[in-house]
Amino acid sequence: MEISGEEQQQHITVQSLAQNCKVQVPQQYVQLPEHRPNNAAAAKSIPIINLSGSRTKVREEVGQACREWGAFQVSNHGFPIQLLDDMRRVGLNFFEDCPMTDKLTYSCDSNTSFAAQGYGSRMLVSDDSVLDWRDYFDHHTLPLSRRDPSRWPHFPPNYRQVIAEYSDHTKALAQTLLSLISESLGLPSSRIEEAVGEFYQNITVSYYPPCPQPELTLGLQAHSDMGAITLLIQHDVMGLQVLKDGEWINVHPLSDAIVVLLADQTEIITNGLYRSAQHRAITNASKARLSVATFHDPAKTTIISPASELITESSPPRYRQVTYGDYVSLWYTKGPEGKRNIEGLLI
Repeated sequence: MEISGEEQQQHITVQSLAQNCKVQVPQQYVQLPEHRPNNAAAAKSIPIINLSGSRTKVREEVGQACREWGAFQVSNHGFPIQLLDDMRRVGLNFFEDCPMTDKLTYSCDSNTSFAAQGYGSRMLVSDDSVLDWRDYFDHHTLPLSRRDPSRWPHFPPNYRQVIAEYSDHTKALAQTLLSLISESLGLPSSRIEEAVGEFYQNITVSYYPPCPQPELTLGLQAHSDMGAITLLIQHDVMGLQVLKDGEWINVHPLSDAIVVLLADQTEIITNGLYRSAQHRAITNASKARLSVATFHDPAKTTIISPASELITESSPPRYRQVTYGDYVSLWYTKGPEGKRNIEGLLI
């Protein structure tokens, strides 16, 4: 399929491309050979932590997962299972059943601001970057002053209600997890959350259409998240992978579990004792895939630095302090490219 210059400027949706590209993907979506997906380590998986265990046991398991992986799944997390199902359902309904003309009324303009709210297909500023094989809808949900449900989809009818409820529950779970992470380092339970400050929460529903050449593309290129902590759910099609010791590990979808990904600011606050998770999404030729990622970030004016309690003569600071807004600008301008951005802060 030929893509005209005008269409490129309009950044047509990947869903539309998938419906028309039956044999090959446009060149702009073809990853460099070194970035293309390869076989994952089938025998490995990220830890699954049962949050209903004793506080001591859970804290130890969380600490080990953060040291070794930067990623884990949690079960018995107190999150309403029906709400997880509803979130997946309304997301799929929007992408698969809402007419394209209606979806386009919620289009965001990624050229005017970073992480613009709305429906889109590309997030990076550079016009020559390789594109991800996905469409998304990004919702600004917290603080409440950013929450404007009129800018969220009206289809299906309970979409906005589900997003609002999901936002509130994910915030509570993120607070619980950050307290466990703090305690696992011997810090006061509120230490990391206090360093992050009031959560700036975004919920991004990502839709990965079937791809005619999955061996050449990525649904989402390798990166670590910018903020503090990300909570993610998948539906029943696998695609999320986490990098561990040079190998890509599949994160198998569990309908009742929530994936936890440590993000870069938490790595800085813990002075590298815990590392943010480098992850990516792969595509497949036969089935569409949906994921819902909820990001919990500092305010753009927040200054992030290693926790003073973790700095000693034998363990000096490993990272320069950074204003979070500057970090975000760098990420979107230069692109994710693994963990390059946080590695640029190493002392």
